[in-house]
Amino acid sequence: MTTVEQRPGVPESEDTAPLVSPVNSHNEWDPLEEIIVGRLDDATIPSSHPVVSCNIPPWAARFQGLAAGYKYPRRLIEPAQEELDGFVSLLGSLGVTVTRPDAVDHRQRFSTPGWTSRGFCNTCPRDSMLVIGDEIIETPMAWPCRYFETHSYRRILKDYFRRGARWTSAPKPQLTDELFEQEFRTPKKDEPMRYILTEFEPVFDAADFVRAGRDLFVTRSNVTNAMGIEWLRRHLGPGYRIHEIESRCRTPMHIDTTFLVLAPGKALVNPEYIDVDRLPPVLDSWDILVAPEPEPVKDLVLRTTSMCGKWLSMNILMVDEKRVIAERHHTGMLRALEGWGFEPIPCDLMHYAPFGGSFHCATLDVRRRGTLESYFD
Repeated sequence: MTTVEQRPGVPESEDTAPLVSPVNSHNEWDPLEEIIVGRLDDATIPSSHPVVSCNIPPWAARFQGLAAGYKYPRRLIEPAQEELDGFVSLLGSLGVTVTRPDAVDHRQRFSTPGWTSRGFCNTCPRDSMLVIGDEIIETPMAWPCRYFETHSYRRILKDYFRRGARWTSAPKPQLTDELFEQEFRTPKKDEPMRYILTEFEPVFDAADFVRAGRDLFVTRSNVTNAMGIEWLRRHLGPGYRIHEIESRCRTPMHIDTTFLVLAPGKALVNPEYIDVDRLPPVLDSWDILVAPEPEPVKDLVLRTTSMCGKWLSMNILMVDEKRVIAERHHTGMLRALEGWGFEPIPCDLMHYAPFGGSFHCATLDVRRRGTLESYFD
């Protein structure tokens, strides 16, 4: 006769009940039920490192070089916080459960045997964690200032794990000089593509991947190397396929301003970074939606402190197959989404750009109502 040993301190009825994971997300469009939204508390300007400066616009790189390690000024924090609060309220009004990381002091200095750094912020959970089904994977990020970023999410991760989720951490990288090309310079348009990362060890940001059930799409970038892509491919195993999207961006970092899957059969592409004739053949049967030219940002402070390029207009969040949260300022994108059959929900998050992104970057969709499917032959 088989017996079940009861866990100490847990009521018998709870102990024998099957765990239902609170984590369940297979794609970018199933109906959204729970999401993690980042925080601005104690956001700190990234510590100086070539892998940071090569990935952000020139004006922001100069600002970052001068102020590295200091907290962001209130002039940037306050309007971003007001917009973030409005975004969180909007999600709540749509029936979405919102979870937030702990506030931590990102200016604290930390070290490994090879280097020292201060932190950055936890504004963008999309970068440090990847949700595949009922599993959350902590990613091996290449920026030293982000080495311990997921610690501010540990309370959430432990809660999800206790309730049945799978929790994995990719190999923690050393981030020593061997990982970075010492004489790196950004390639010009007429030069072959090159990256600051070597293949010394696997590194990747989760935001370089988007999910479409059993198929994932990735861009190799200055924070994601080929070894990192291969680590995830082997970890996920034969039940998943990973397709590389070739980007023409000279400073690639994160796929969600380059290529997004919005619904079954519909993908959004950046016409400046993507040659639609060179997309993976698996997308041949899909509608390829070309993003309109973004509206210019007129605010001088925002233009010079944004860590993102002009195509942040593409950084949208699907609530379900039809409804999509998009930046109110980018009216061309709102009109295009409507023309493609979506129902855009305008919201403000322009002032989040100095902290690393917009709606897609600022969130991690933990649970969507749907099952694992294949959307390709």
